Amino acid sequence: MLNEKTSEAIELMRGCNLLVSKTLAEIAKVIGPGVTTLELDRLAETFIHDNGAVPGFKGYQGFPNTLCTSVNSEVVHGIPSSYVLKEGDIVSIDCGVRMNGYYGDTAYTYGIGEISGEVAELLKVTYESLFKGIEQAVAGKRVGDIGFSIQQYVEEAGFSVVREMVGHGIGEKLHKEPEIPNYGKRGRGALLREGMTICIEPMINLGSKSIMQESDGWTIRTRDKQPSAHYELALVVGKSEADVLSTFKYIEEELINKNKGLPWQNKKP
Repeated sequence: MLNEKTSEAIELMRGCNLLVSKTLAEIAKVIGPGVTTLELDRLAETFIHDNGAVPGFKGYQGFPNTLCTSVNSEVVHGIPSSYVLKEGDIVSIDCGVRMNGYYGDTAYTYGIGEISGEVAELLKVTYESLFKGIEQAVAGKRVGDIGFSIQQYVEEAGFSVVREMVGHGIGEKLHKEPEIPNYGKRGRGALLREGMTICIEPMINLGSKSIMQESDGWTIRTRDKQPSAHYELALVVGKSEADVLSTFKYIEEELINKNKGLPWQNKKP
């Protein structure tokens, strides 16, 4: 079997992923101009511990923090720091937890105050492409069907898909087979089986698809320094449709309450 889960394991994983979702909602309550990414990291770590879990990323292959906080042209794996978020920034926050022997993993890109129109469109298209991919996460399809649907949607909108960073299987380990690229060909790649647990996470650039790693050994940024967006959900491959384990519901309730809209709706006229 390739990462298929029992119904009992799936419910434990649902609990993990709902905690990640609620952690990102705690971030949504406080994120804004004047807040540092390290402050967000401390908030998340405290909330995770208070809910009986441990951070999934801290110490993973040596990563130093609870959150990955990737600002503007940073694609993924940004390290929380004293950087003060300012009006017009975007920041992808990727969070993982470990609880009851399983991992949860989800990411959301937040806009800080009003963002530019082209960046707002990047966030909207990246978000929508994730759900295009989820539509393909059914038994009998292949990994390439997920990647193709994301790539087609993104490239038709004029944006580019990062090739080197991909989604993944998840379960007792944070990263398992199969890899889930955000590009591909229909009918190609690993077969999707009912009960497989995976994370789909499009990483989409405003400019070129080319990326580079910073000297810290972790942060991945766009080579042309143009902005990048990132959204991620964990799910179970289903017979006729995916069972999504994590959710943006809690995050978006907080954002709508605070900002009167989702990130791409708060843009400069």
